[in-house]
Amino acid sequence: MTRSAVFAAAADEWRQLRDEFELVREAAFEQAHEDCHGVLLNQRGRAAGVDPYSLFMGTTTRAMAYASDELREHWRSHTRPTFAAFERQRWGGAL
Repeated sequence: MTRSAVFAAAADEWRQLRDEFELVREAAFEQAHEDCHGVLLNQRGRAAGVDPYSLFMGTTTRAMAYASDELREHWRSHTRPTFAAFERQRWGGAL
């Protein structure tokens, strides 16, 4: 079974967009780690064994539940990157 050329092109473009976003997310994590002196998790997050990088994925609710005060403050001036926002920006708000 062959897939349509249109679908193949869209899927390739989506994968490229995801790859580009991953670079943005990694840079945001590194900046936050530096700005917050490595203090990214609150006590609840540390106790639960949360991976600090995971706060840059998934829902905002989960991220805020485990983020340190330092990280929350960082996100006030450096927006927490989401794929949806990245995609909208890339497509010029056309979505």
